[in-house]
Amino acid sequence: MEFRNGSKNLLTVEIKEDITSRSNAQAEALRQALKSRKIFYLNLMSSPGSGKTTLLTKILADLKDRYRIGVIEADLDSDVDARTIAQTGVKVIQMHTAGACHITSQMSREALDALGLEDLDVVILENIGNLVCPAEFDTGAAVNLVLLSLPEGDDKPLKYPLMFEVASAVAVTKTDVSPVFDFSRERAVENVRKRNPSAPVFFTSARTGEGIGALVEYLREKIEEVKNA
Repeated sequence: MEFRNGSKNLLTVEIKEDITSRSNAQAEALRQALKSRKIFYLNLMSSPGSGKTTLLTKILADLKDRYRIGVIEADLDSDVDARTIAQTGVKVIQMHTAGACHITSQMSREALDALGLEDLDVVILENIGNLVCPAEFDTGAAVNLVLLSLPEGDDKPLKYPLMFEVASAVAVTKTDVSPVFDFSRERAVENVRKRNPSAPVFFTSARTGEGIGALVEYLREKIEEVKNA
C-alpha cells in the first residue's frame, strides 16, 4: 500500500507483508504447541461441492475407533455440514466466518479453544469451500489435504497454483463418475507435480470406496508421527 507523506517523496508501507509474517509466526507457534501436546491437526481444503464432508465421514469411520477426534466445520453460514459430521459420533463445532472466505491462524486458534483439546488426539478443520483464499493463510495445521473433484477437471492445479503448492497431499474425489467426464489421471498427476513435486496424490471415491484405505493409511502415518515425536 502506498501513502503520500506530504512531500514530493513517496512513502511505501509494506502492510500486507507485515501482517502475513505475523500470521505465519502465530501459525508456527500454534503448530508447535499442538505438537507438544501430541495432537495432530489436519486442514482440509477444496472448492465448494468437491465432496469434503462426504469424504470426511469415510475418513472418520476408519479413524474414530483408534483416535479421539474433533472436527471444526467452517462455513459462511448454516450448520448443515456440522450436523452431518455429528452423526458420525465425533466431537464437532460449527464456525461461521461472517462472510470471510478464509481461516487465519488467530481464527484457527480460537476455534481450537472453543472445541476443547483436553480429550482429543486428532483435530480436523474443514475449511471454507474455496480454491483461492484458504491457501493464503497458514492455519497451524500439521498437514494440508487438498481435494480436487474429478468433475472440476484435471487442469485445476494450473489455474489455482498456490492451493496445490501448499498441499501436503492431494485427493482426487468422485472417481466413480469418470466415464462422464474428460479427465485424465495422468494429466492430473502431471499438473499437480508442476506445482508440487512431492505431495502424494490419491484417487478416491466415497461411493465405491476406491482409494479410501490408502488415504486413511497416509493419515494414520502422519498422526503417529505427531504422537511419537
